Amino acid sequence: MHVFCLCSGLCYNQRAMLLKRLSLTQFRMFDRLEAEFEAGTTILVGSNAQGKTSILEAIYYLTGANGVQATHDRELISFDVLQEELPFARIVAQIESHSREQKIEIRLSLHTVGSKNHQRLRREILVNGVKRRVSDLAGIFNAVLFLPRDIEVVEGSPGNRRRFLDASLSQADSAYANALTEYGKVISQRNALLKQLRERRGKPQQLDFWDQRLCEHGALIMARRASALAALDAVASQVHAELSRSKEQLQLRYLPKYDPAHEERDQIPMMIEQDGSQPELSYQSLRAGLAERLKRIRDHEIQRGVSVLGPHRDDFQFCVNGVDLGTYGSRGQNRTALLALKLAEIQWLKHQTGEWPVLLLDEVLAELDVERRSDLLERLKAAPQSLLTAADPDMFLQRFLRSATIWKVAGGELTPYTNPLS
Repeated sequence: MHVFCLCSGLCYNQRAMLLKRLSLTQFRMFDRLEAEFEAGTTILVGSNAQGKTSILEAIYYLTGANGVQATHDRELISFDVLQEELPFARIVAQIESHSREQKIEIRLSLHTVGSKNHQRLRREILVNGVKRRVSDLAGIFNAVLFLPRDIEVVEGSPGNRRRFLDASLSQADSAYANALTEYGKVISQRNALLKQLRERRGKPQQLDFWDQRLCEHGALIMARRASALAALDAVASQVHAELSRSKEQLQLRYLPKYDPAHEERDQIPMMIEQDGSQPELSYQSLRAGLAERLKRIRDHEIQRGVSVLGPHRDDFQFCVNGVDLGTYGSRGQNRTALLALKLAEIQWLKHQTGEWPVLLLDEVLAELDVERRSDLLERLKAAPQSLLTAADPDMFLQRFLRSATIWKVAGGELTPYTNPLS
């Protein structure tokens, strides 16, 4: 039976989510796009600013309504229709998931409200024709996306690393996605109240309700992050050892803002077992510990007018041979660590959902040297379904090109690409 192998010893029977059809309407530069995709490898070839990345972005948006290239979702609506009475964009996909075909449709529209003609974005999600919440997308369709800018997960701010964790966990864990949404609302309301209290408007006891909500959702987020990072670390360390020819050892270290074992310091690496077991990080103990700590720092938070404790301040660290790559890593080391993390994410999603995710790679080969490019293609050639973009198809190995379906993307249109090697 055909299998997809991420690294030595990590082979699983092939069950996969597949993208069968994609329809875009007024999404980014696409006025209209209708495309069908086969299993195996599809390569989208084209010059810059022709729409290659937008296709991958639309596919990834189906996993959790997360616009990775947009600051606001309204940017996904075609600029050409923004002056129309009701600007909208629509993504429709026919997928194969859990051994049956399903249809996902996401509509984005701008509606004018109020006397000042303010535009408000409305997002509608339908699965098999039934309206759903964003969190309901968890596990229906999964994908792992590689972007050149993802190097910021290693080199950039903690926010980049939190966004990676949130996007990945939300794909497979609806409870996490729900908690994340509610936690964001809690922090917004709590910060507004803290500012009022700093200005001596209101009573500190008003924080009790929001503290309870912060602990309720924050403890779940922390426990799931710690568990997922332990699982990712176990796979990423093996992949990284292969990519580095066993010269380097990678470790992912969770740096929670609240660590029950080191409460008096800021962010301390939380010890996590390789098998993901964390008896000291049970939901109940984290919830109780957060509540106690919030009581002790209440005056400090009021003085600052902002919430300083909770998973919205979490981080995690890439260490190679004990050295923090975020501070001391070379560009090559950081790319290798990111590649190991992404390959581990594939394995983690497969374990969580029971099916391989679709792989989406945007110009990633251009960021790798010849040796690592060959390593990546070797690992991806047996993937049930992958979509790759490239400005120049010559960067692929000839045998890889011969086994792939190749499309040309130009001016927002998709047409068959004639492979000169065929």
